[in-house]
Amino acid sequence: MDLQKINEFAIKLIYDAGEQIRESFSKELIIETKTDANDLVTNIDCQIEQFFVKKIKELDPSHKIMGEEGLGDKIVTLDGPIWIIDPIDGTMNFIKQHRNFMITVGFFVDGVGKLGYLYDVMRNELIYAIRGEGAYIDHHPIRKLEPLTIEEAIIGINSSWVIQNGKINHEKIANLIRTVRGTRSYGSAAMEIALVVTGKLDAYLSMRLAPWDIGGGMVIAQEVGAVATNLKGEPFNLLSNDTFLIANPSIHQKLLDEFIELK
Repeated sequence: MDLQKINEFAIKLIYDAGEQIRESFSKELIIETKTDANDLVTNIDCQIEQFFVKKIKELDPSHKIMGEEGLGDKIVTLDGPIWIIDPIDGTMNFIKQHRNFMITVGFFVDGVGKLGYLYDVMRNELIYAIRGEGAYIDHHPIRKLEPLTIEEAIIGINSSWVIQNGKINHEKIANLIRTVRGTRSYGSAAMEIALVVTGKLDAYLSMRLAPWDIGGGMVIAQEVGAVATNLKGEPFNLLSNDTFLIANPSIHQKLLDEFIELK
């Protein structure tokens, strides 16, 4: 398998998809809900995922596709080559703000991440990685993450986990927020992962993400030295939803040991 050729194919595909998304702002946007009123999907999400499916199957029909909108294959095993795709991560931002959303793509072979992509559509900024060959932002190498203390860290976290809830010890999360330098929330898991792998955030945690939210980012994380696990410190389950933590390696274990306690 020629990863360089697949990488070139993927980059062109992502840029083409981004252009379609930017052009869509002058067209009719059809918005529907999925699991609840805050879980939105648009005709553009579906159009872009279908574009990926069509082009990937033209490249190699044996490649399987796991996409958020379910237009690819039914994935029950990680065997073989699999593309994990979210055509628009941050759909609410896409609808409301026309910015702060990403295309995220991961290419895995037998469960091992080989290629990863995070594309900020409106900034036209592409972060990508090839396993064992480093990570890049707009084709410029990204440096390995530098160590820091928890007190120096800026973390991405949804503020809802600070109030009393049934999933995580909110008092420990409140203590974390008192300890760190600052917090941010962007409404797109892929965007927050992109900020961690480029050192603009030092950690990001979520109580529930899907494989397509983090597939591309996990490949990039490995190449810059970030640690990505679930909130138990275990590998993320790419066949189902799971909790998620990505962090600078100097604070990852400290976050798990001192500030994160699942109920």
